[in-house]
Amino acid sequence: MLKLQSSKQWINQLSQVNDWVLLGLWMIIGGILRFTNLAAKPPWTDEFATMVFSLGNDFRSVPLNQVISLDTLLQPLRVNGDAGISDVVSLLLQEDNHPPLYFVLVHLWVKLFQTAGEYVNVEVMRSLPALLGILSIAGVYFLGKIAFRSRLVGQISASLMAVSPFGIFLAQEARHYTLSILFVIASLLCLILTLRHLYQQSIIPLWLVFTWILVNSLGLSVHYFFVLTLISEAITLGIFIYAKFKHNLSQFNQRNLVRILSVIFGTSTTGLLWMFLVIPQGYGNNMITWIHPLSHILYAISPPFQLLAVWVPMISLLPVESSSIPIVILSGLILILFFIWLIPYSIRGIKKGLNSNQFRLSLLILMTFFSGVITLFLIITYVIGVDLTRAARYSFTYFPAVIVLVGASLAILWNEIKSENRKLQQQKTINPLILLRKLYNQLNCNGQLAFYAVWFMGFLGAITVLMNLGYQKYYRPEQLISVINENSSQPVLIATTHKSLVQVGEMMGIGLELKSAGGRRQEVEGIFKQNNDNQLENISFLLINQTKNNDPQSTKNLKETVNNLSKPLEVWAVNFNAEIELNNCIVDTQKYPYIDGYGYKRYMCN
Repeated sequence: MLKLQSSKQWINQLSQVNDWVLLGLWMIIGGILRFTNLAAKPPWTDEFATMVFSLGNDFRSVPLNQVISLDTLLQPLRVNGDAGISDVVSLLLQEDNHPPLYFVLVHLWVKLFQTAGEYVNVEVMRSLPALLGILSIAGVYFLGKIAFRSRLVGQISASLMAVSPFGIFLAQEARHYTLSILFVIASLLCLILTLRHLYQQSIIPLWLVFTWILVNSLGLSVHYFFVLTLISEAITLGIFIYAKFKHNLSQFNQRNLVRILSVIFGTSTTGLLWMFLVIPQGYGNNMITWIHPLSHILYAISPPFQLLAVWVPMISLLPVESSSIPIVILSGLILILFFIWLIPYSIRGIKKGLNSNQFRLSLLILMTFFSGVITLFLIITYVIGVDLTRAARYSFTYFPAVIVLVGASLAILWNEIKSENRKLQQQKTINPLILLRKLYNQLNCNGQLAFYAVWFMGFLGAITVLMNLGYQKYYRPEQLISVINENSSQPVLIATTHKSLVQVGEMMGIGLELKSAGGRRQEVEGIFKQNNDNQLENISFLLINQTKNNDPQSTKNLKETVNNLSKPLEVWAVNFNAEIELNNCIVDTQKYPYIDGYGYKRYMCN
């Protein structure tokens, strides 16, 4: 008898060891994917905001209405040895629209790897969110395992998170979304554990109350849109409490009521504290005006499709942003066929799970939560008039729930094996429709094969993101530099209009690319003609202050500045939101390629 018990204990311990080994494998795979080509894509304006504010620097140090050098433009990207945490927090409250916790962490992170005076390293900046992205793999493992009391759900969820194209996209940006995802995971876990105690009519432990308040408070200290997660959790909590106790309210333990109200009060206090700190400062300085919706008919029909365009890459993505039209068409077709199979298959797994006591409650909680967040997105978009669906990254508010729901549906059908259609098996043909039907039947009949197919499509999506064929950056300064390199023969002035730090970030993208190109002199020798020690002096920048689009003062300022510069000169007007009138300058009528993020014209002045 003792031998039998010890044998069972040994098997159980071995199983747990294998469980940790498998989780470690997913984290290694996810880590390799997140750190591959980490600095290959150029930073965009939001990432520059992270860099500058985290260093304790100020965008206002870049002079306006005067010609500046490349070094002056990039001065805010130098590691500031004198700046402290208080400087980071102060700058964020004055100039940005985000809470300071993540920026403080980045400030400390950079100091571990870089010395004062150096230009900030993009790879260092992106390595922290990449590392947090790896931790999210373990996070969804525990969410799936604890919520469904199933290591299989946890493992499948972790494997999907490891290769999720959306997850890798967020992890390779110098932004705070992967840290927010960790708090979304933790908060969802607290919600599920709380509802489990309520449905079992047991007392919610105090450690869970305090943990939930702390998690929610920290989540709000990372991103204000974390409040969407909290509101949806509150809605879910209310719905399930009503469903459980509507017929017998006396069963609702008073101690549990006090503890739930304590969570709500503690979380709300943090939110109100941030509101009082930020709103009097002039929240965001109009930094979120870009997400206001368009006024034409597309406003009414685009948000649902924009949401769909976010949900698909959470699981898989193919080269839909390739420059080759046939590849784009083929990729789109494969994705459509894949999701035509996956969606009904996942629904079948969820329906089966709803009939199981083990899975029912957690499935209903996650589905209600997901529906709540999406409803909030649509209400804010259609009623308030701020189209949150335009920004894929805001879906961090519910992303882990999607991964765990899909993981649970695959786990529920993991052991399901059905006999295939014999008539179809006997047909020997190369008809594509018949082959697709056979593949469809095989995936539907074998739960393990279905998981392998989903994971493989996720892995292909991860490679797509790493090769910059999906989730491409909004700005492509390297392409603009290439155009300037191929066509310029004189000193260059890059001019733009300035309304906020966004325009400084746009110019910094060009400047940082030039700085990198300076280290690869042979690639840009068409720009740098003079044989002096600092050939980068042949490119200068001009940011003209502007309070409104098409301001005639911007036109006048550009004209006067160019008149005072030595000739010959090339003026490249980039994202210049005003009329351009230059003396003794000829506009280049050559048709140049379209470049994401940069509208430009070339003027040759003699």
